[in-house]
Formats: sequence, C-alpha cells, structure tokens
Amino acid sequence: MEVGLQMVFSSYGWKDVSDGQVWDEELRLARLAAELGFDVLWSVEHHFNDYSFCPDNLQLMSYLSAVCPAIDLGTAAVILPWHDPLRVAEQVSVLDYLSRGRLRLGMGRGLARREFAAFRGTMDESRDRFDEAAEMILGGLRTGFVEGHGKFYPQPRTEIRPRPTRAFDGRVYAVASSDDSVVSAARLNARMVMFADRPWPMRLPAIQKHRDLVRQMHGVDAAPPLLADFCVCTPTLDGAKDKARQYMGKFVESNFHHYELLGDHFSTVKGYDAYAQKIAMAKQIGMDGIVSAFMEAAVWGTPDRILRMFEERRSIVGEFELATSFRFGGTPYDLAESGLRLYAKEVLPVVRAWTG
Repeated sequence: MEVGLQMVFSSYGWKDVSDGQVWDEELRLARLAAELGFDVLWSVEHHFNDYSFCPDNLQLMSYLSAVCPAIDLGTAAVILPWHDPLRVAEQVSVLDYLSRGRLRLGMGRGLARREFAAFRGTMDESRDRFDEAAEMILGGLRTGFVEGHGKFYPQPRTEIRPRPTRAFDGRVYAVASSDDSVVSAARLNARMVMFADRPWPMRLPAIQKHRDLVRQMHGVDAAPPLLADFCVCTPTLDGAKDKARQYMGKFVESNFHHYELLGDHFSTVKGYDAYAQKIAMAKQIGMDGIVSAFMEAAVWGTPDRILRMFEERRSIVGEFELATSFRFGGTPYDLAESGLRLYAKEVLPVVRAWTG
C-alpha cells in the first residue's frame, strides 16, 4: 500500500492565523513527510476563503519537486472546469519534466457553488466540461498534441512544448464521489479518489461500480482507489476521542459551510443529485451524527487503533491507497507534527507491507 500526505491549506478553525502561517505549516509537514518515508505529497485545489486556499497545486508541486526530490507529487485535484485544458496540458508537461516523472495527475470537476460563481461558471456544465477537458489533456499528454472539437473547448491541433516524454499510464486519478463521476473515472481508466467522510459500507457500491466498469471498458482490473483520509494520531487513548471530535467536527462544519450542503440547490443542479444522500443523512441524524459518521470513516487514536481501523476498512472495500491529512479543523501544529511522526514510525511500515 502507498501512503501520501494530503495538504489542505485551511485556516477555518484556527484563531489569529495568517495565510502565510497556514502555508508555512503545510510546507513544513510536507518536507517532514518526505523525510520520514511517505510515498506521495498530495494537494487540493481551492480558492478564495478559509475552507482551503491552494489556488494552483501544479505550481505548488513545481516548488516541492525541487525541495523534496525523492518523493512523488500529486494533485488531488486540478479542477478542470476552472481551467483551459491546453494550459493544463502544458503545465503538466513542464512539471513532469522538472520532477523526472514523479507527477500523479488527479482531476476533479468541483463542488462549491461559490467557487464556480467567482470563475463566472455554472455547476450545471461541470460534468460535460470535465469530460471534454480530461480527454483533451490526456490525449495531449499521450500524443504531444492537444485538440478539441467539443462544445466548450474548441481547440485547433496544437503541439505541447516541452513535449511529454513519459507515459501517464497508472498515474491518472479522478475524484469520484457521485455516480456519474464514477463512470467518468472508469472511462478514463483513472484511479478513483474518494473522501473518508462517511461509513465505508456506504462507499462500497461506488468502489465496486468503478471496478466493474473498468473491467468492462478496458479489460483490466481497476487500480486501488485513493482514499483522502483524516488522522489524529496520539500515543495514548487518553483524550484522543475528544481531540478527534473537536478537530474533525470543525472540519465537517467547514465542509458543510463551504459547499452549502444544507442548501436546496443540489437537488436542482445537473449532475449533483448524488449528494442528496449526504444531505438527507445530515438532516436525519443532525450535525452531531454527521461528525460521528465522519469519525467512523476517518482514523484517530493510537497507532494500534488506527491499524485496526485500516484492517476493518480493508475488509470492507479491499485494497486502497491513502492521502492522509494531519492538519485540519484547527489542529494545533505541534499535534499535527507529532501525529505525523508517530504515524510514520508505527503505522506507515505496517500498511506499506500490505499487498493484495
């Protein structure tokens, strides 16, 4: 199993923290994870507010490719409807050259209405824009030329320079939290990216659907999904549950606020009806129940407890990769760093030895 660090770049839940401090802390954790033997550094793309602000994860990874020369680099994800596919293909080609093939390209379509509005776009078009742009980008990285004949990105055949020199087979990921996103990920033969935000039996049908579709469409077994995880790792259980509830609870609060998950627009926006499950669950069990469900999906406590949670998860969904965040929801930096160090020492060697 491969284990990565997920960088979130959030200030929601902290008091009197500057944007610079947020970035400094995330970069310190990234350098530490690279030193301690993690496999990949992952970063989100988000814009404009406290929930998360990493507006250009490809630019970030260009920096990290130099600072951390022995670890892979991943985008989780580049939100394609907010970008021109020709420019993304160029940026990816440059970064893959600079990193000597260490880039893992994760793509998504976006979920926050406020971010779409700022980019003068609509959520109704996000699925079609993603599908059109993803094919253009991957085609360009495969052939060296980007062209498009679709509704959104008409593009004359244009050569990418520097020319891509390494195949991206096995290095393509796609966020797949809804049914149509699962289909899109399978069509691309991309590894699916899924968040640890609800009990794993609820996630299994989508994971199995992706496996089935990849087999049908490509005649191969699907690669294990990448699970974006959240972790509070402590040396003892004393106070661990309270810490996990505090910081995971604050993150859940920020998530619902940023995505307006209690709003009515998801039932009317094209392609987002699958989020009705999460919204209905929230309305039924309340925020306390949602936080408890989140804590059931994510991991917290001692290394032994975390390993038991991973074993249980593995028994439900099968093999998976990890992109783990230690800094979220107001987690003090010292707790994030000590948790990362303890996880690297006692969890990482065990799970990395797991194979199918």
